Amino acid sequence: MARKTDIPPSYYGEPRKFDPGFRGPIHNRGCTDVVCCVVFVIFILGYIALGTVAWIHGDPRKVVYPTDSHGQFCGQQGTPNANKAILFYFNILQCANPAVLINLQCPTTQLCVSKCPDRFATYLDMQYNYRYNKSYWEYYRQFCKPGFDNPRKSVAQVLRDEDCPSMIVPSRPFLQRCFPDFITRNGTLTVANKTVFKDGLGKTRSVIDLRDAANGITSLLDAKEVGMKIFEDYANSWYWILIGLVITMVVSLAFILLLRFTAGVLLWLIIFGVIAVVGYGIWHCYWEFSTLRGKPHGDGDVTISDIGFQTDFRVYLQLSQTWLIFMICLSVIEAVIIIILIFLRRRVRIAIALLKEGSRAIGYIMSTLFYPIITFVLLAICIAYWAVTAVFLASSGDAVYKVMSTPDKCVYANLTCDPETFSQTNVTKVCPGSQCTFAFYGGESLYHRYIFVLQLCNLLVFLWLVNFTIALGQCTLAGAFASYYWALRKPQDIPSCPLFSSFSRAVRYHTGSLAFGSLILAVVQMFRIVLEYLDHKLKGAHNAFARFLICCLKCCFWCLEHFIKFMNRNAYIMIAIYGKNFCTSAKDAFFLLMRNVVRVAVLDKVTDFLLFLGKVLISGSVGVLAFFFFTRKIPVIQEEVPSLNYYWVPLLTVIFGSYLIAHGFFNVYAMCVDTLFLCFLVDLEVNSGSAARPFYMSSTLRQILDKKNSKRRKDKRERGR
Repeated sequence: MARKTDIPPSYYGEPRKFDPGFRGPIHNRGCTDVVCCVVFVIFILGYIALGTVAWIHGDPRKVVYPTDSHGQFCGQQGTPNANKAILFYFNILQCANPAVLINLQCPTTQLCVSKCPDRFATYLDMQYNYRYNKSYWEYYRQFCKPGFDNPRKSVAQVLRDEDCPSMIVPSRPFLQRCFPDFITRNGTLTVANKTVFKDGLGKTRSVIDLRDAANGITSLLDAKEVGMKIFEDYANSWYWILIGLVITMVVSLAFILLLRFTAGVLLWLIIFGVIAVVGYGIWHCYWEFSTLRGKPHGDGDVTISDIGFQTDFRVYLQLSQTWLIFMICLSVIEAVIIIILIFLRRRVRIAIALLKEGSRAIGYIMSTLFYPIITFVLLAICIAYWAVTAVFLASSGDAVYKVMSTPDKCVYANLTCDPETFSQTNVTKVCPGSQCTFAFYGGESLYHRYIFVLQLCNLLVFLWLVNFTIALGQCTLAGAFASYYWALRKPQDIPSCPLFSSFSRAVRYHTGSLAFGSLILAVVQMFRIVLEYLDHKLKGAHNAFARFLICCLKCCFWCLEHFIKFMNRNAYIMIAIYGKNFCTSAKDAFFLLMRNVVRVAVLDKVTDFLLFLGKVLISGSVGVLAFFFFTRKIPVIQEEVPSLNYYWVPLLTVIFGSYLIAHGFFNVYAMCVDTLFLCFLVDLEVNSGSAARPFYMSSTLRQILDKKNSKRRKDKRERGR
């Protein structure tokens, strides 16, 4: 009878014979989760049909161009409004807030114009000056209805027929709409250096009235000004940003390849490098803090709350409190890193062995480093299709007009109306001053009533496709790296084109399994989005229990999503190796990990932590280099530095872009390590190191775990004895 050590339980807990001819992922496999594959294909066809219907009914011009009171687009080529791309409000005082303006719900006539007014004027003033100078009317008529050319018409009749505005105020375009040109001078709000103006109805109004009518526009205009400066900075520094990202790509590639030879040295350099960088940051923050504190009558004692929000962020760098906050944050980060390293120092050696093995695997299968480009292209297609479909769905329908009335108690307010017959109805008599104004696009058909549901379907299928694309990449990479691990003689036994073979197997046999796992994750993400929406709506509510319940549900679904991502990742590795369906692979992976929970918690997570340190070091090093460059602290190339409004714009772009690029390279590397780790666990359970069932792990791992493979000659000698 064979001993238990000779025939160990397999990775799924059932006794089975080891296949001595096993040389990597199983090639003779069948299709898995066929039903889910069929459902996935049907949903894709339905998604294409949804996009087609949205394309037929939608019109993106309704989103791109502002729409006047008659439902005509401003700035649309081939129309009378081709050169009139800005929306002008006859009486902005009737508008309550910016949201009303942006949603085109302001109860006043809206007209497409080529430019916003640049001066104060009233219709009465224009009539008076017109007798002496015809140019007054030529300027004022730009803001009247097209075709109106009777400057002598009485003010009462003009306002009744809505031919011209009673007044115009200096404005500038924002979101393709004319808003008052607010400027604060010495703490006083002004428009064109004036604090009062005439409203054209015989009253003198304060600029405060304009501000109340357009509450919040000043901050939005400031935001636009900051946005324009940021755009200028990108235009001036894009070349150097691109150079920084290319440097990151080269450094990341070199980093991964060097791990094959000097993993131990590089890892310790990463650890001490990060500690040194954070330490330098702490010292620099302390130096800035002490310098500002030591200034007599300076800004050292001024707090952030004293100055409030400033669009020029360099102001905050002149405050000692800012550098104190930076120093505290960096000190906490430094302490956390050191404490983690102290507790995990004994496991660093094992992590180094896994990283060396992963680097060696990538060295033999270099094509895996470029697979993220395929994933990026597929994700870009999914995002573009979803965005276009969402825009066409949102712009589906015909123009809907509603009664807009200045009096709050009008019984006809917000009711639909027809602008062509509105003047003949009884509404204008019951509610004087009411208007039949364009409100939005919609309809009463079955299609228009279910546009919101179609938008939800669009979002769900989009999440499904995105997760499927990521799953396909994980399964493909896992199959390629598993081919490396299960090659007894490396690299002789590694099959040719392992990445392409793995991709073909995943698409041909396991589309249904990948779609199944992706659907589960997409449904959970959909629930999270709904919860975020409900939480946003309940922010102003006073029901504490409801908000607490939403918060708990958000936390639970966040944990569930991350657990499903972890299980899916390992299930895809098992699918790539053994070709089983999703549920079986997920179960096998789960129990395998549970039987080795200590190794999972230590080895896998230590590796993830070290890879994270590598990302931080690469992005941080490139960020420091960019900082010295954009702040002109490198004397050799000072003259090459472009002129910038905010040096932190290209700096943050380089840091964030560098981290994403490093993350892309290290994602492949992390998938490699996870795959090798799972194969390593299977190898330990299935094989015994005998001549019939040798270990497939590297000699370094065997030495660390004190495992050996028996030699065939030695076995023969023992048998001869």
